[in-house]
Amino acid sequence: MLQRLQQLDRKLFILINQKLQYQWGDRLFPLLTHLGSATFSIFFLLVSILFIQSPANRWAWDALIAVAVSHLFMRFIKWRVPRVRPYITLPGSRTFRNPLADCSFPSGHTTAAFAMAITAFLYAPITGWFLLPLATLVGVSRIYLGLHYPSDVLAGALNGAITAILIFYLFH
Repeated sequence: MLQRLQQLDRKLFILINQKLQYQWGDRLFPLLTHLGSATFSIFFLLVSILFIQSPANRWAWDALIAVAVSHLFMRFIKWRVPRVRPYITLPGSRTFRNPLADCSFPSGHTTAAFAMAITAFLYAPITGWFLLPLATLVGVSRIYLGLHYPSDVLAGALNGAITAILIFYLFH
């Protein structure tokens, strides 16, 4: 069963990374992927905290906590599950500028994107419906850029989402 899931993971990676090659994707995904970076996430949330009047900025506080907690959990998993990035192990993988060399599992960018999107959804569902597809595209960008397997992205999405839900309900 595990072997079949790994084969499916590789097949989905090859489909997204090697077969779906588009000029617009080559331009869009290297930019879009940064929306899930720790630097962007923390900067965006700190700006939101500083410039949005309280109590409307409460979502940004919760999202910041969710990003931080999920990031710590993600780092722990990366340390315990040292999975090599797909562009290193799969011949023919496409990657773009500045490929990463640390462990692949789970996707930190996807973790942060989903932690923010789910927190926003819990506070303002309309905003969340806009941010959830954006978070999903961050995850797809990680595969398109050759940096993560689909299971890395799924694990990151679950980590960010579950952490956001727990933080929301722990503080409310």
